[in-house]
Amino acid sequence: MANLASKLRLPAFKETEWQIMAGPVLIMLILAMMVLPLPAFLLDTLFTFNIVLSLMILLVAMFTQKTLEFSAFPTVLLFSTLLRLALNIASTRIILMEGHTGAAAAGRVVEAFGHFLVGGNFAIGIVVFAILIIINFMVITKGAGRIAEVGARFVLDGMPGKQMAIDADLNAGLIGEAEAKRRRSEVTQESDFYGSMDGASKFVRGDAIAGLLIMAINVIGGLTIGVLQHGLSVAEAGETYTLLTIGDGLVAQIPALIISTAAGVIVTRVSNDEDIGEQMVSQLFNNPRVMVLSAGVIGLLGLIPGMPNFVFLMFTAILLGLAWWMRGRQMKQPAAARRGIADDKDSASAQAANDHASAEASWEDVEMEDVLGLEVGYRLIPLVDSTQDGQLLVRVRGIRKKFAQEMGFLPPPIHIRDNLDLAPGHYRILLKGVEIGSGDIESDRWMAINPGYAEGTLPGTPCVDPAFGLPACWIDEVLREQAQIQGFTVVDPSSVIATHLNHLITLHTEELFSRQETQQLLDRITKEMPKLVEDLIPGVISVTLFHKVLQNLLAERVSIRDMRTIIDTLAEYAPVQSDPDELTSQVRVRLGRAITAQWFRNDDDIKVIGLDSALERLLIQSLQSGSAIEPGIAENLMRQADRAITEQQSLGVSPVVLVNPALRTMVSRFLRRAFPQLGVLSTMEISNNKTVQMTAVIGTSA
Repeated sequence: MANLASKLRLPAFKETEWQIMAGPVLIMLILAMMVLPLPAFLLDTLFTFNIVLSLMILLVAMFTQKTLEFSAFPTVLLFSTLLRLALNIASTRIILMEGHTGAAAAGRVVEAFGHFLVGGNFAIGIVVFAILIIINFMVITKGAGRIAEVGARFVLDGMPGKQMAIDADLNAGLIGEAEAKRRRSEVTQESDFYGSMDGASKFVRGDAIAGLLIMAINVIGGLTIGVLQHGLSVAEAGETYTLLTIGDGLVAQIPALIISTAAGVIVTRVSNDEDIGEQMVSQLFNNPRVMVLSAGVIGLLGLIPGMPNFVFLMFTAILLGLAWWMRGRQMKQPAAARRGIADDKDSASAQAANDHASAEASWEDVEMEDVLGLEVGYRLIPLVDSTQDGQLLVRVRGIRKKFAQEMGFLPPPIHIRDNLDLAPGHYRILLKGVEIGSGDIESDRWMAINPGYAEGTLPGTPCVDPAFGLPACWIDEVLREQAQIQGFTVVDPSSVIATHLNHLITLHTEELFSRQETQQLLDRITKEMPKLVEDLIPGVISVTLFHKVLQNLLAERVSIRDMRTIIDTLAEYAPVQSDPDELTSQVRVRLGRAITAQWFRNDDDIKVIGLDSALERLLIQSLQSGSAIEPGIAENLMRQADRAITEQQSLGVSPVVLVNPALRTMVSRFLRRAFPQLGVLSTMEISNNKTVQMTAVIGTSA
């Protein structure tokens, strides 16, 4: 066979790959049944297969523990509906063509359903068929369709919350990336399934309507053909064709009813570790009091004269016996539980004694401090709880992603936890276990911040913006639009905390860049420039020195995204220079264009603060002699720098001091402690195409 397949150049199918052909083959068979006339034996076979298929679908639906275990149900429902309709078409064709020959014209299955199940009485058959249609159409299908519709709406509405919960667990480190992908896929599959079920329920509803129409067409068409073409009397034609039609309808509607029930089972189940049968038995028959009350009611009815006393009293006895048996089981369980608890207590006491005797400190007792942490009071828990539509986790993820894109490395995860020792609306931000910022939040109100040009006042609770110290007030949400019209910047509580957190991360960037981040960055660069990194580290420059240079850059908010330029510069100067400050200065000169753009954007004319020539000479002398700046000069320098920064901000330009390259590092470290918003650039870092204008000068005298 394999040789024949190879000679015919047929593809070699594996055993599992043959399953792929099931769908196309089934579609072709359905189309063939609609077009080609089928013999009675084949029709019997297909009707039997339809019944078996419907039973299999129902049993699979009963034994599934989770809805997604039978995620193919909407597709199966579509194919089974098409199969029934195709069988209806095939049976209608053969009934109308061969119905005059007798009751066996459409096969033994149709004959059996038309004669045996309804006793050969077409009137009874019509009634039974109508009842089946009503049950299927009005009860099961309608209820299952409604449940599917509501379930789809709730699942789709809850999808964003589930995705946020997964992202929160991933961000908190509770799950890995693989588990997060699996959960996201499961959520997507669940939404797709319920969305499909909402539409698939219409298949069953349409099938019931089609059954009624097909029955009417068969009866009318049979009477017409039997009387006009085959010369039968109206009574003979009516009885023959009606019985065949009833048999055909019953043999199709019973599987339809079974599959409708399966659809109802699928959409009504609640996912747990039990299948439908186990749920029903365990939850219906778990309370003996229910059995006793039911027995009492049915027993009283059994004592009424004229009632079926024997049957009612028999069920009374059965229910009482069941209740007695269940009560006995429940009494045994607590006794066993008590014995188990006593044994557990004894073993626990013995274990505790042993532990106490042999207790020693271990490395498990050592807890590593989180690099970044956020602690919130209990009133702020909804802001960080994804199940309560908390937006702070999303903002935190956005902060980390934006920071990574701007600065060139990924900051450590921010661990968020509640702290009952804090005030209800208080939060604090920790860096390596030490508080670096805090604030108070009113979670049900909005903060209106005055950026400096807002007009008027607002009714609310005065406060201060925790990030930048601007005057603000807490207002109700109804005043939000009014505040914006007056010029206030209105932000929600989550944004207040997120802005504060982002500001503090920016101020402490160099502390967030540890050896671990350095190694992760090197691993990332190695994938793109392996040869360059191998030649540089550790042969030319050590990891420690490389880390220090990058820290120096980050301390002054210089992005390290341009790693190619940084590595090229270090490869050039590191063989002859090992001082990290000097190497940092050389890297800054190479990154001058980016640094200039960072502070002055695309302005051709840049306004800066300069140093008086006399002050520069004094600072250079202090630097060369290795002595500190004189206290008087230092005080005057701080005072004039503060005034110059105020003037720059009033002009709407960035506060930048332009100094001699030799003085840049010293002046930057001196001023940055008091003025973190100040930038200190050397003349060599300014792009050549920029026109420099001194708007303020810092001198030796006031």
